[in-house]
Amino acid sequence: MSDPRHTVLIVDDDLNVLEVIDARLSSNGFHVLKASGAEKAIKILKNEHIDLMISDMKMPGMGGLDLFSEVRGFRPDLPVIFLTAYGSIPDAVSAVKAGAVDYVAKPFDGHELLRKLREILKNTEPGQKLSEDNKASSKNMLDTEQSPAMQELMKLIERVSVSSVSVLILGESGSGKEHAARLIHQSSPRRDRPFIVVDCGSTPPGILESELFGHVKGAFTHAIRNKNGLISEADGGTLFLDEIGNISPDMQIRLLRFIEDRKIRRIGDINEISVDCRVIAATNSDLIEDMRAGRFREDLYYRLRVVTLKIPHLRERKQDVKYLARYFVKSFCNNNDIPMVELPSETIKWLSNYPWPGNVRELKNALEAGIVLCDNGVLRPEDLQLTGLPDIAPDLSNDNILEKQEAFSLEESERSTIVRALKETKGVQKDAADLLGISRRAIHYKIKKYAIDISEIRAGR
Repeated sequence: MSDPRHTVLIVDDDLNVLEVIDARLSSNGFHVLKASGAEKAIKILKNEHIDLMISDMKMPGMGGLDLFSEVRGFRPDLPVIFLTAYGSIPDAVSAVKAGAVDYVAKPFDGHELLRKLREILKNTEPGQKLSEDNKASSKNMLDTEQSPAMQELMKLIERVSVSSVSVLILGESGSGKEHAARLIHQSSPRRDRPFIVVDCGSTPPGILESELFGHVKGAFTHAIRNKNGLISEADGGTLFLDEIGNISPDMQIRLLRFIEDRKIRRIGDINEISVDCRVIAATNSDLIEDMRAGRFREDLYYRLRVVTLKIPHLRERKQDVKYLARYFVKSFCNNNDIPMVELPSETIKWLSNYPWPGNVRELKNALEAGIVLCDNGVLRPEDLQLTGLPDIAPDLSNDNILEKQEAFSLEESERSTIVRALKETKGVQKDAADLLGISRRAIHYKIKKYAIDISEIRAGR
């Protein structure tokens, strides 16, 4: 009769570590096999069915990364957790990007290791491959995109989804950072638990602390009842910190402590609460420059960016525009019970050539407005509420001319688009940002970058 327990292989050249982990796992219902080196581990893997492997990163002879590479050749489905000393964390991060499930830093917490094992194996039966439900499902907006940069991004999302490591998503406003974060959550073992979004960019510092950590009754004026913070609400799920670059120095310290200890204390409370949630952060800021200027803590930055995902600007991947456009049109029509709208080739050509200063968000908003305004179920460029069509959409018949046109007119086109939006909203920057589908911070930056005189716009000049 087969053993009904999950089988875990532990690989470490330190016999004491082998015995400690063996005792911990065996007492909690796992069947444990041990190997004191990579070569022995390979023999076991070829003769026994292993549900999960825990391997040290640094070992004499063949190290953990080489072992992982070898095993992927004949057991690509095998979940792997690495044990790593603090100085080898970059190697462990590289392994996660290559497909490992997670890593645990030494000296490791036995309870934390058990939690990770149970999370990874909870949807699999002993002797079976890792459940397809635990693998990334990419039938979504990002899956429609064809550029090499986005295909590589999808591969990284698939690899990091099955783990719980912190992820930092970089990209301009409107590029799809929150969508990528949701995909990571929906493709992870935590997908049935909450996905909590915190907008750090628009929440005042005094309110953000209470929103994140919660408070007890009487902690401050108007605290008339106990309130759980958003971190507590994310327990078991994912906490998404959008525009993390905008948080205050005091909040940076509190967040750092939470990420290190996974414990929070509500405002006015004396007791700590343990919270198990994955942290994904996103920003359109240059955090490296912010660190150099003393605006962002270096230790928090490295805690947040265990794995970094960079979402390129839409103008850098124009071949994706037609696929995104068709996806957005189909989704909007289906969700609003509207007969399917046609996207003729002239519209696709125009969309592909527009600079999209507001990124994917601006494309989506423009298409939805165009669908509402178009006649006879055909969406044409003039329906998109984006003026300056002749200047922004040169003839695509000559690639060399197009490349030169882009080089000379891209910034000019972006500036003119922002000016038009500001004129449309009589100089109200918030309304112009909403019209463009970008954040207030982004439009402030663009106005400064292009030296746009708001007073002249408000005066009607």
